[in-house]
Amino acid sequence: MTRSLQAVMPRWLVPVNPEGQVREGQAVIIADGRIEAVIPAKDVERRFGDAERVELPDHVLIPGLVNAHTHNAMSLMRGLADDLPLMTWLENYIWPTEQRWVGADFVRAGTELAIAEMLAGGTTCFNDNYFFPDVTAAVARRAGMRAVVGLPVISVPTAWAQTEREYFSRGLEVHQDLVGEELLTTAFAPHAPYTVSDEAFERMRDLAEEMDVQIHLHLLETAGEIDGSLQVHGKAPLDRLDALGILGPRLLAVHMTQLGADDIRRVARAGVHVLHCPASNLKLASGICPVADLDAAAVNVAIGTDGAASNNTLDMFAEMRLAALLAKGASGNPEAVRAARALSMATVNGARALGLEDRIGTIEEGKSADLVAVALNRPGTLPVHNVISQLVYAVGRDQVSDVWVEGRRVLRSRELETLDEKEVQRTAHQWAARLAGEE
Repeated sequence: MTRSLQAVMPRWLVPVNPEGQVREGQAVIIADGRIEAVIPAKDVERRFGDAERVELPDHVLIPGLVNAHTHNAMSLMRGLADDLPLMTWLENYIWPTEQRWVGADFVRAGTELAIAEMLAGGTTCFNDNYFFPDVTAAVARRAGMRAVVGLPVISVPTAWAQTEREYFSRGLEVHQDLVGEELLTTAFAPHAPYTVSDEAFERMRDLAEEMDVQIHLHLLETAGEIDGSLQVHGKAPLDRLDALGILGPRLLAVHMTQLGADDIRRVARAGVHVLHCPASNLKLASGICPVADLDAAAVNVAIGTDGAASNNTLDMFAEMRLAALLAKGASGNPEAVRAARALSMATVNGARALGLEDRIGTIEEGKSADLVAVALNRPGTLPVHNVISQLVYAVGRDQVSDVWVEGRRVLRSRELETLDEKEVQRTAHQWAARLAGEE
């Protein structure tokens, strides 16, 4: 049987491992969804003469970006309630909207919109935290996108489940249905310490070990979270989670804006992964994650956009740039989070946090062919003195031309291959009218 081969031939290649390396004149050979070889372009004809050539003379090829924290379906609430404090935003706007509208159709439409935005912007993998994870998985499968599907747990009744026990029951069904899927895995997605009971955390801890999955949790997002935990539980959130056995390498801690020096050492010792969402934290004035100090302490920091309701985009290039700049400004050190490290945070660090480092995050032989081609021949990215600096500080997501997930070309010359963009737009307009009370 003849294999289907592609030879992707960019001007520049940034493998991410080793960090900061840029190669020229290289070709990436894709076979059966994997990276068969990374070789000099001049050797393609001799070694892989039957390969389909994809020549990208003005482009840089990078690993697919990993959006380490998002709420995809909330794309339908983009711009619904802005310029508000977190709890006002949640309690007065987001939660009431969710109670009225969230169901399978809402999640399907919002996830399609989010995936269309992400694929066109070079994101090939997302880590989702939302209701109806079965629907999220189905949309991701159809779109050919890699995903970690969150299994929600919260003490508040929703359209997905009424009790914590039911959240677990339904979540475990979704996990079982996805066993063996190449592009889809799962993680527990408890909302936050203040909305999840001790009993639920203890059960989650045991199940996560048994199922070999991560625990994806909003944590230390605001100063008020610490005060509330002391009042209700008599312990700060980190102390409570430590006592419950949650503080460890399975924990994906989102936001983490309220960390002191002792907390950073503690998180580092425990092997916790931090999912940094700079735009959302700034927009909600929640605080600033001390990324430079976490990075210096060897904590694995990945980057997420959060949901479009609080960002308001799912633009990983913008997030990567902001993460680097914010770390410099907050630390007073212009060498904090260099461009190459920011790119690592948006790729291999995200893969590591999600337990996918053996599959994605770098361009290496044997890994999945999750690849992104970025054009650098625009006025805004010329001249090219430093390719990685251009990627982090100058590139706009509209410069993404082609995207592969598991070797499948899902974006070709800026056109989506697996989703009908016009239909996605039409559905989004319909939902906008419903949420505005026009239907």
